[in-house]
Amino acid sequence: MEKRIRVGVDVGGTFTDFVMVDENRDEIFVGKQLTTPDDPSIAIIDGTKRIAREAKIDPSKIHSIVHGTTLVTNTIIERKGAKVGLITTKGFRDSLEMGKEIRYDLYDLHLEAPPTLVPRYLRRGVGERIGPDGDELLTFDQEEFREVARSLIEDEKVEAIAICFMHSYRNSAHEQAAKEIFIKEFPDVPLSVSSEVAPEIREFERASTACANAYVQPMMQRYLSTLETKLNSLGINGPLYVMLSGGGIATLRQAREFPIQLVESGPAAGAMAACYFGGLIGETNLISFDMGGTTAKMCLVEGERPERSHDFEAGRVKRFKKGSGLPLKVTVVDMIEIGAGGGSIASIDRMGLLKVGPRSAGSKPGPVCYGLGGVEPTVTDADLHLGYLDPAYFLGGEMGLDLGKVQDAIQSRISEPLGMDIQASALGIHSVVNENMAAATRRYLAEKGRDPRDFAIIAFGGAGPVHAYGLAKLLKVKRLIVPFRAGVTSALGFLVSPPAIDLVRSYVARLGEFDLDYANSLFSEMEEEARDLLVEAGAAPDTIKFDRTADMRHAGQGFDIPVPLPPGTLDDNSRDVIGESFYATYHKLFERVVKDVPIELMSWRVSAMAPAYEVSMKFSGEDIETKDPVKGARAAYFADFGTQTCTVYDRYALRPGFTFAGPAVVEEKESTTVIGPDAKVRVDEYLNLFVDIE
Repeated sequence: MEKRIRVGVDVGGTFTDFVMVDENRDEIFVGKQLTTPDDPSIAIIDGTKRIAREAKIDPSKIHSIVHGTTLVTNTIIERKGAKVGLITTKGFRDSLEMGKEIRYDLYDLHLEAPPTLVPRYLRRGVGERIGPDGDELLTFDQEEFREVARSLIEDEKVEAIAICFMHSYRNSAHEQAAKEIFIKEFPDVPLSVSSEVAPEIREFERASTACANAYVQPMMQRYLSTLETKLNSLGINGPLYVMLSGGGIATLRQAREFPIQLVESGPAAGAMAACYFGGLIGETNLISFDMGGTTAKMCLVEGERPERSHDFEAGRVKRFKKGSGLPLKVTVVDMIEIGAGGGSIASIDRMGLLKVGPRSAGSKPGPVCYGLGGVEPTVTDADLHLGYLDPAYFLGGEMGLDLGKVQDAIQSRISEPLGMDIQASALGIHSVVNENMAAATRRYLAEKGRDPRDFAIIAFGGAGPVHAYGLAKLLKVKRLIVPFRAGVTSALGFLVSPPAIDLVRSYVARLGEFDLDYANSLFSEMEEEARDLLVEAGAAPDTIKFDRTADMRHAGQGFDIPVPLPPGTLDDNSRDVIGESFYATYHKLFERVVKDVPIELMSWRVSAMAPAYEVSMKFSGEDIETKDPVKGARAAYFADFGTQTCTVYDRYALRPGFTFAGPAVVEEKESTTVIGPDAKVRVDEYLNLFVDIE
């Protein structure tokens, strides 16, 4: 196989991380740059040039770049997307606002519903109707469609259009006819068709997903085009790939057409990196813990891929309230994400209690210690005061931290209002954010019937290794794993993720009655489409593997569960196999089986995946001359042990087999690992830290 130079870029809320894999030298280079929120491409270009200089290569030698971003979800949360028009079946334009008519909080008298992305005056109906079995009940009125589309574009000046007709998941003929007319009449206006964006049953969710796709499409098309142009100006003419929310990588064409599939693009990379390291070190039960500057993400990893979900809510009115956001039919890595990062701001709430997050200082103005104008104390400021961070070695010494400003900020904004000293206030900030993350993790695992004590935590991100020990103590987890170069592990995730895609078709039928020929045709169609998409993304056709599942339920239930299906052509014997698979899955989730109620299949899914690139774990800078791994010592404060003198270790001097005991601090350029007095550490062959807590 041709040896290449590939780059992974993770744009976070505070920092943009870079990993370059040079297959010619079997070497990995890393970099970290403050994110430029007004135009993320600026940090991407600056960081790419910088990492190329450090690797002593011309940027034109870079073969490909894999990129992940939070732009899509941020655009929805901040309501900064395009002006969108929705064209739907006449009589159904209000379904987007009516939703499911379910209150996400029964006891909130002032409940706030998430605002729709398309106001009522921009939602129009046209004559047409497809029935639930796919039969045409009313002919599509093409002339009325032309008039409605023209009115929205010329009179209302909408920037994008979404089309969502009733039951188009079962028969998309009317939507496809509308698409042909629209492209011919308005070729320059972005169009989202629900039967392509989300070909699934449930009208409200399908319409919501199509509208969200249209809402972010103009912005993402501009952003990706700008980024591609800037990369080309550096001489980088190879493909630019993007990370999908489900953990696969895809082409720019797919990202431009279906940008809603990038709604969890950035966070997915961290989970994929955790899977990669789990396979590398033989750990199959992991909690992925990715804490950066703005958010913390926790994800369950069991086996080769993280758990995934086909339902997602964006822009929740209340972060932990299911149903308070916009429902999206998108495959995402199933994780819990909260506003708890190094930049999370500490404050006193109306009840006089200490609160940390979800507001973040981001990269502008950043934590107080950065000296960039921030005045509100953050988690990073507290960590600095507690002795966990070295003010002279942040980012390897590239950015000095101002401890004096931190002490003044904590004193004036936290200590004085609470009547506490600065040390107790800093510990309070650190402890509150740890408890916030522990509470979210407990809830996430409890919903899956898992006990955190059965897992190890793999910690990464700029702030993850600082807080992993405290989080593990709260969850009663006995083992931590901290990868080498943990601060940029998410960016590495882009380069170890496989080309992958998930496709779905809805066909509702009972287990004993579904049409075998039709079901087989659905799988053949999806597998052929998936193969074409992955080949376009650079995969070899004969290396692609397919997994089949179906969303199934008992007749009369209002929810369904994903159930593995057998490969190959389905026949009458397959019905029994599918039934047993359903019962096994149902029992695993609910500890019971109900065999006297009919089983229904709702949606049929194909997950296609090609092999990921192999990456040598040899980082640039490893081959330094042997030196004393002990850099010195400093005092740090631990909740259960008070002030302790911690040995400070140089991460780059720790070789395989090296062992030591806490209390300790292990420093590397992009992150710092904090180890309590009741822990012992060993370094494995891949330079990962294995931290075992007594």
